[in-house]
Amino acid sequence: MVQDIDISDLKRITELIYSKYGYDFRNYAMSSFKRRILRIIELKNLSIESLLKKLNDSPAFINEFLDELTVNVTEMFRDPSFWRVMRDEIIPGILLNHKTFNIWHAGCSSGEEVISMAILLKEMGIHNDVSLFATDLDVNILEKAKTATYPSKNMELNEKNYIRFEGKWSLRDYYKEENGKVTFDKNLYNNVTFRKHDLVVGEIFNKFDLILCRNVMIYFNQALQNEVLKKFHESLFKYGYLCIGSKESLIWCDVANRFLVANNEEKVYKKIKD
Repeated sequence: MVQDIDISDLKRITELIYSKYGYDFRNYAMSSFKRRILRIIELKNLSIESLLKKLNDSPAFINEFLDELTVNVTEMFRDPSFWRVMRDEIIPGILLNHKTFNIWHAGCSSGEEVISMAILLKEMGIHNDVSLFATDLDVNILEKAKTATYPSKNMELNEKNYIRFEGKWSLRDYYKEENGKVTFDKNLYNNVTFRKHDLVVGEIFNKFDLILCRNVMIYFNQALQNEVLKKFHESLFKYGYLCIGSKESLIWCDVANRFLVANNEEKVYKKIKD
């Protein structure tokens, strides 16, 4: 029988993780956080008390815990219409003023979005002029992203997305397949820097012309979303672009009046005020 968790248990878990490891989940959307914790205790066959003990006594367990806690379901060229807008509107807009520029993939997960962007830039002929920074809280998933290796069975959906994106060639031109896995051309990662970064407590570490953080903030409560959006605003150059997920918004946040809507359908915003 699956046990339930009350809010006091969730608070004990988040306070322990924050005090011992510095990861701050205290302002995550509690319904989502609770579902993940229930999944972990069922998967690992733990009680709340044994989970707390394991988190406290076994520092090596935290990466395993974060792996299960963070959402790592993604795909290449997800929402193909978004990627067409990137190629046809947003990036040409940046290129009007800059020959070289910086992109931040915040919450990059296993790297499918980063590969998608690298392919897009390569097909635009500007791959060597753009620096990509890919960050995530989860060090294990970052290591996976660096390998650019994925199960072959994922490629059917990725190829369909690429076709709908109207790419120049075929995704097959970018990877080699062996033993049920595909590995993408490492040259796609020539200008990519992977680094661990926590959106909640992490410092601003660079300035960017384009930030992508899609379908990450839906797991935060409104107060935390507001803080993260302020961080993104500060991390953008003036007239830089911020891309968020289809179910996310910045219309209500403290920095809303410092952005213009660049594309309402795809949730792309342009910074107009510092």
